[in-house]
Amino acid sequence: PTSDARPLVVIETDASVLVLFAHPTLEKSRVNRYLVAAARETPGVTFHDLYECYPDFYIDVAREQALLEAHATVVLQHPFFWYSTPAIVKQWEDLVLEHGWAYGADGTALHGKTMLSVVTTGGRESAYQDEGYNRYAMADFLVPIAQTARLCGMTYLPPFLVHGTHRMTTDEMQVHARDYRRVLEALRDGRIATDAAARLARLNADLDAVIVEGGP
Repeated sequence: PTSDARPLVVIETDASVLVLFAHPTLEKSRVNRYLVAAARETPGVTFHDLYECYPDFYIDVAREQALLEAHATVVLQHPFFWYSTPAIVKQWEDLVLEHGWAYGADGTALHGKTMLSVVTTGGRESAYQDEGYNRYAMADFLVPIAQTARLCGMTYLPPFLVHGTHRMTTDEMQVHARDYRRVLEALRDGRIATDAAARLARLNADLDAVIVEGGP
């Protein structure tokens, strides 16, 4: 007999943080290469490159859902493309975050988890202000992601933003990579002060204020 039931996928991992990374041309990105290296080198982090895994955009929904279920924190890392995400992120959202699983009366699989956006932009931070070149703050552009997380019962943290990548020096890129690793370690260890974070427009505006040192 045949069945339409999706096959069960079990993913065993000790990692608590899942980094969903999306960049169609990583080889051309200076900053994201540093950030990717930081994520890959952090113990307790599962690094998952969506374009590498799905170059044909055929998303393995069961596998993606199993990955989400196996991790307490989801980090969505990507460059800012036309005021949004790279295309595969939307494809991933449309297929993976199913009604009855991620949201809806019976969709509780992601309840209680945490989501963080990690976004790189070529424009400087001053361009993403009400009076800036792009006319809106980054928080406005990220509303669809924030609301998606909240609809799924997740806590959405202020984003980790890296602005001005076009003119960034190597030293500056290394600083952002160190900050990123520090955030990933804090997420892994449960050392993010969410009340303090909620007062910031971007998480990395004041890491000393939002990361509790010394233990959970």
